Amino acid sequence: MTTSGVELDRAGPVATVTLRRPDVLNAQTPEMWLALRDIGRELPGDVRVVVLRGEGRSFSSGLDISGGAPSFLAEITSLAPDAAAERIRPYQEGFTWLHRPDLISVAAVQGHAIGAGLQLALACDLRVLASDARLTMAEITLGLVPDLGGTKRLVELVGYARALELCLTARRVGAEEALQLGLAAVVVPLADLDSAVADLVAAVLAAPRDAVVETKALLAGAASRSWPEQLDAERDAQVRRLRDLAGLGE
Repeated sequence: MTTSGVELDRAGPVATVTLRRPDVLNAQTPEMWLALRDIGRELPGDVRVVVLRGEGRSFSSGLDISGGAPSFLAEITSLAPDAAAERIRPYQEGFTWLHRPDLISVAAVQGHAIGAGLQLALACDLRVLASDARLTMAEITLGLVPDLGGTKRLVELVGYARALELCLTARRVGAEEALQLGLAAVVVPLADLDSAVADLVAAVLAAPRDAVVETKALLAGAASRSWPEQLDAERDAQVRRLRDLAGLGE
């Protein structure tokens, strides 16, 4: 299925979402964000892994400004503040479904991941980078802020001070630095990107789904829980797993 520059392919428990605007380095539009949102809403329940890709030589160059300032920004500006905020909400939904507890999402990143492109990669649970990948949180250069979930994910991955530095300077981060900062799970030569992603997906699928879901939930909530709360959550999750393995699950 292809719509608005976004294509969805399904192979059993793996869904692959590809940005298909290679002529503009997969620059993003509101139509693409809504298409991503709809994919998340309509994804079959037996999908376990989602892979995000960009066709061509870059993952995504960010917001499409090839024709000048996008008209939708002026439209949002013309609205009352509450209505303007509500206009942005569905665009955010195109990104946030990628960290749903029942899915593992993987971004395969080559070339540039700039602005919204980086935020889309950050929305995924894991990122596999080609050695030519270059990451930039560039919204500040347009006088804007990252508003597609990127600020929280960046702080979670690299901490407040480094996230602030990356957002305020809009400097380019190469693949090896991204690995050192924790933005990448692995960096491989460009020719090996597809096989590295396939190996990671296979490893995820080799684990029992319910154990994967429970483990992701424990890790995703760990930062917001106290030690006693996290231990409580671990105990409860383990009891559910033991009962399920014994055939006693509800």
